[in-house]
Amino acid sequence: MTIVPFSTPSDVSAATEMIRNHLDGGGLLAYPTETVYGLGSRATTEGVEALVDLKGRRAGKPFLLLVAGRDMAVSCGLRFTRSAEVLADFFWPGPVTLVLSGGEGHLPRTLRGPEGGIAVRWTSHAGIASLIAALGYPITSTSANRPGEPTAAGPTQIADQFAAAVSSGSMLVLDGGTLGNQPPSTVIDCTQRVPRIIREGAVTASELRDAAGSLAP
Repeated sequence: MTIVPFSTPSDVSAATEMIRNHLDGGGLLAYPTETVYGLGSRATTEGVEALVDLKGRRAGKPFLLLVAGRDMAVSCGLRFTRSAEVLADFFWPGPVTLVLSGGEGHLPRTLRGPEGGIAVRWTSHAGIASLIAALGYPITSTSANRPGEPTAAGPTQIADQFAAAVSSGSMLVLDGGTLGNQPPSTVIDCTQRVPRIIREGAVTASELRDAAGSLAP
């Protein structure tokens, strides 16, 4: 089965072992988040390469990492500046992605962006956060679309856009229903002492400043 029910806690629990086996075997995943549907893999060099091939993305444009808590990010060797700590306190779990330094020896170099860091988010989607916690490792994430195309709003559109991967079983689609037209996460570079916004999305610059004051970008 390549389209898997994923709307309720019982759905998540029933699917977890199958998803684990699929990812451990090098498979790819399409899944709902708090913003849009994402595509992902295990955070390995082979997993990232498979995701690049699936999406048809240009080389050198990195994916982000979804975690189920700050401890998981730290266990991957990622380092939080004081600003990153405060921003995570206020906005994690949620649609704020922090670009963090570190990760050497734990995460593939292909996840590292032009800032020299790795983009990471603790997702507030209850099902995906629960799944990642149960897996015990992070998964990669990129929007569920081919370059230049709109992000798929649900499993039917994903199955249409990525028909070969779905029909072959190389990609599982987690059916969390149809998502609305939500903005993507806000991305903040926290690799330096003074953070900066790379992309303003679901959380605005003014909301960041209202919460984190002088430690906001």
